[in-house]
Amino acid sequence: MSSPSLGVALITKNAARRLSECLTALSFADRIVVLDSGSDDDTVAIARAHGAQVAESADWPGFGIQKNRAVALLDTDWVLLIDADEVVTPELATAIRTALAAPAYEVYAINRLSSFCGHWMRHSGWFPDWIPRLFRHGTARFSDDLVHERLLFEGHAGRLDGLLLHHSYEDHADVLRKLDAYSSAGARQRFARGERGGLGKAVLRGAWAFVRTYIVKRGFLDGAAGFQVALFNAETVYYRFLKLGALERNG
Repeated sequence: MSSPSLGVALITKNAARRLSECLTALSFADRIVVLDSGSDDDTVAIARAHGAQVAESADWPGFGIQKNRAVALLDTDWVLLIDADEVVTPELATAIRTALAAPAYEVYAINRLSSFCGHWMRHSGWFPDWIPRLFRHGTARFSDDLVHERLLFEGHAGRLDGLLLHHSYEDHADVLRKLDAYSSAGARQRFARGERGGLGKAVLRGAWAFVRTYIVKRGFLDGAAGFQVALFNAETVYYRFLKLGALERNG
């Protein structure tokens, strides 16, 4: 019998900085598809240079729907969903190949290790970070959330050895850009669900986000980076509920 085929799906926009490293680590896959959302850097050229099939999307429906679109471009037996700023380690690549040779689960979770401005975060609620990303085609789909999408499936996910390295925040400019983008998307998502925001809720929720990250999740063990992540989480939550209040007043 032939081995089951593996396809990798990525969604991108201006992802040139890490894309080559990401795709090089995926050489064990049978197919790679990249669904791009109007990049104006070298993202598309890099993807094609690595043999990926590139498709382009004119709109942006949110992370969940866009990832489902990318998965739909594959016809392989198994699907691995990777972000363009993530790198599969050799140990994880071996674990994926081993799992597919004799699969015990329909879905597998991967342990992701993320960096914040060059510091690998081992605490702060960031690690361990088991995320379902490998699944038999047709057995799972992503939620339609604008941000913080989840893989939806039945049953339990197996766990794979090795790490997925996530270069989540490259520098402080990246932090500020994502803070604005994530708080806005989070506000729109909550507004659609009928939730309420405002200054009071923004202050209380933001303060709790800091305490939860820095104290409860032991972010202080990550040193200065742990403090910065706690502050980032607090600001993201604060602005999310502040923007939610603005949507209520204007909507």
